[in-house]
Formats: sequence, C-alpha cells, structure tokens
Amino acid sequence: MKTNKQVLIKHKDDNSINISVFNNKILMEIAGSLDSNLKELEKISGSTIYFRGNSITIRGKKNANEKVRDAIEYLIERFNIANKIDRNDILSSFNKDIIKDMKNESHIQPLEEVIKTPKRSVIPRSKKQKEYVRALKTNQIIMSLGPAGTGKTYLAVAVALSMLLEKKVERIILSRPAVEAGERLGFLPGDMKEKIDPYLRPLYDSLHDMFDYDKIQRKMETGEIEIAPLAFMRGRTLKNCFAILDEAQNATQTQIKMFLTRIGENSKLVVNGDPSQIDLPNKNQSGLVQSKNILKEIKEISIINFDHNDVIRHPLVTKIVEAYKKNTNDKG
Repeated sequence: MKTNKQVLIKHKDDNSINISVFNNKILMEIAGSLDSNLKELEKISGSTIYFRGNSITIRGKKNANEKVRDAIEYLIERFNIANKIDRNDILSSFNKDIIKDMKNESHIQPLEEVIKTPKRSVIPRSKKQKEYVRALKTNQIIMSLGPAGTGKTYLAVAVALSMLLEKKVERIILSRPAVEAGERLGFLPGDMKEKIDPYLRPLYDSLHDMFDYDKIQRKMETGEIEIAPLAFMRGRTLKNCFAILDEAQNATQTQIKMFLTRIGENSKLVVNGDPSQIDLPNKNQSGLVQSKNILKEIKEISIINFDHNDVIRHPLVTKIVEAYKKNTNDKG
C-alpha cells in the first residue's frame, strides 16, 4: 500500500490495483472528458479500468496493471506541474524511460525547465528533452538529431516563442530546405509565404498549439515571425533573433555551414534533423551528420542526439521507429 496526501494505492491478491485520488480536479483530469484518458490507458495497456467515485480500479495482467499504476502516478506529477493533463502526457505516461526518470529523480520539476507560452506550459518529459531545453536556453548554436516525435521542433518553437514574447529576441525565423521543390521556389505559384507554407507545416502546427492564430498572423505581418526558405538565407546576418532550421537532413554540408555562419549579435540558431529521413536524390549529399562530426569539438555548440527511447508519441510510433531501425541497421 502506498499513500500520500493526494493518492492511496492498494495492491490486491488478484493482481488488481485500486487507486483512490483525493483531489477531484486531479481525478477529473486523469479520467478526461467522457473518461477518454482512461479509455486510452486501457487501449495502450490491455488492462480494464473501472472508475467510480474517487476510485480507479485496474484489472488485468500484473505487469500491465503496474504500468497503468505508474502511468497514473506520472499523470498526477504532470498535473502538479502544469495544473492540467493533455494527450501528450497520456502518451508519455507509458514511456519506460520517462517513468524510470520519474522514479529515480525528485518529482519536483525545476521552474527553469518549464516553458511558458500563451496557450500552455510546455514541459520537457525525458532526460534528453530536459538537456535539449537547457541547451536551447543557454547556448547560441544547438544541433539536434533524432527520429520524429522526440520533440526537436516543438520544444525549439516553444523556447523561441517564449523568448520573443519576453522580448529577449526581436524575431523568430523559421526555415527549412524545400527539397521537394528542388529549392526552385520561383517556379511555384503565389508569394513567398504561399510557396514555402506547405514545407513548414510542422513549424506552424507547433506555433498554433501555443499561440492564437490571429496573433501569429499579426506578428508575421510585422516581421516578428518570419518564414524564410533556406536558399534565401544566403548573404544575411541574423541579429537579435531565434532562427530554426528544420528538416536539416535535407540540407547539404555547404547549406548548413551557410546557415550557421549567418549568426549575429544576440541570436540563437537551431538545426534540427532526422538522419533516417533524407529526401535528397543522393543521400550522401546530406550534410547533417557530417556537420555534427565537424563541429562536435566546439564547446559553444550544443549537440543533442535523440533516439527511439525519446519518442513522445503514441507508444506504437516508438515500436515502428525501432522496427525500421533494426531492419535498416540505421544507427541514426
């Protein structure tokens, strides 16, 4: 039996686990609208979850039940930090490395790790994400490599937006190589925003998750948020800005060097990419891994290497990434 002021956990002889939650707001957040969160926990674990009054009962195989118990304890910790539980928290609650970190570390999230944005508080979930956020806040140049779902783009956009709103930088620049268009954007219809928009959708999605659409549009009109294809960065000096180069696995070594050497006074440059997702006709042209190896000895440049253990999406995504990694012998 485990107890504290918020929860009482009882393990029964039939392997079922009963969790009594004494804070109604926490209980409702754990359950979700129409018990949607509990249904998601059932789907992921294979256990059956019964919810009545302030009590949650978990029935099924012992190992699966214990995973649900750990997940609910994790969700309580997330609520204590952010005063809410969202879908990403549900998915993170079954990440074995995150749960291991929760058990081994102090449960109090350092305030400096929480990223405040207008619509939500963004909280790094794994050790590697915490390391990444610290690097984003303290280093001038940050490179992150790893599979989709590890938070590379989302966390970078969150830190960039918080710094813009706190007036620590004057603008955010979002860029990526438009490899699908062969970088020949002049042949595409529309103005520059219309040409590059389809290629920057993940960055937009992250922004919209944290900031109202109308306010994003106004800041784009004033130049505080700028969309710039990588090919158009040449010859510029980036001052007082937070610039993110996304999908950098599709940039050549020359292009990455060009981007990094644009850095000016009071600026941060972030280079994100997934070496296993190269879309260039000749994959050997990708300059991401080469650039990492060339720059790894420069102490002012922080390099973060994510892997499948850091994927914060549906647990099935982690299994898919790992299966492909084994099949292709991709070391990422």
